[in-house]
Amino acid sequence: MEPLQAGDPRQVGAYRLVGRLGGGGMGQVYLGLSPGGRQVAVKVVRPDFAQSDSEYRTRFAREVEAARRVGGLHTAPVVDADPGGNPPWMVTAYIPGPSLAAVVASIGPLTLEAATALGAALAEGLAAIHACGLVHRDLKPANIIMADDGPRIIDFGIARPMGEAPLTTPGTLIGTYAFMSPEQVATDAATPVSDVFALGCVLVLAATGHPPFAGSTAPAIMHRILHDQPDLGEIPGSPFRAVVMECLSKDPSRRPRAADLIARLSPGLDAAASVAHGNVPAMPSDRDVIGLEPPTQPPPAEPVAAERHENVSITQHANAQPGSVVIQIAGNAKIGDDDQ
Repeated sequence: MEPLQAGDPRQVGAYRLVGRLGGGGMGQVYLGLSPGGRQVAVKVVRPDFAQSDSEYRTRFAREVEAARRVGGLHTAPVVDADPGGNPPWMVTAYIPGPSLAAVVASIGPLTLEAATALGAALAEGLAAIHACGLVHRDLKPANIIMADDGPRIIDFGIARPMGEAPLTTPGTLIGTYAFMSPEQVATDAATPVSDVFALGCVLVLAATGHPPFAGSTAPAIMHRILHDQPDLGEIPGSPFRAVVMECLSKDPSRRPRAADLIARLSPGLDAAASVAHGNVPAMPSDRDVIGLEPPTQPPPAEPVAAERHENVSITQHANAQPGSVVIQIAGNAKIGDDDQ
């Protein structure tokens, strides 16, 4: 968490702001306190966008609706919102933890078992999103929070209902280069299996420390996504590798649905069960990873090549309910904001 800056608001609605959690192309996210003292995440649309471009108000209202629509076990509830405010804002429950990008950059790639468990949890979250008729469109390591009770998918800032007309001008790319599907690179409409392609990219980074279509420039990355085979590094031949390859098919019709991936990846959750019996050490907390008080969501970090740590397990963040996924709304990213 960063301190508030000179131009930041100190109060939004009934919520007192105490620090910056992160931001993106559309707005800024703050750590706030409810009137009763509970920590919350407060997302505020950038004033210049809110005042000069109605598209951003429409997109923000859509984000609030998307967050509410997913609901239930897979979301941190929307506490409060005012899409028509000046500027528009939304408040969600705050759940601390480092992003997957920060974890991999800090401690290196996950073990095969840990990456498999992560895949099952994220597939469950995507299945819940898709069941509500939504496409996330920007699944990436920076949008996955490694909370104590399991990984959580965040940021519905560019989510869109299936079949709904896009807000952006034709030819505009929305997403993050290294985790975009071929059809998104080609600026075609994104579908649920576009999220599945992004899931494959995320799992490769989690297991190897690098994305499957790395490059030094955006055009190079996009060319590889469209034409090259993914670089799976040292991922051994396994059911996990086979699933990742299917997710990364350039033909959308050949990719599995998120709901179908849960059962195929769930054996990896056996590793999670061992945590409850004290068989593996605890994963470093967000405080250990980013060295901040109180625990907060760190900014996205560039993944780096690192030695594999065999004692690291994703399940060490899932002590209470292995494989459970909650979706929290926090932050926002669009193309060019970051790579991870």
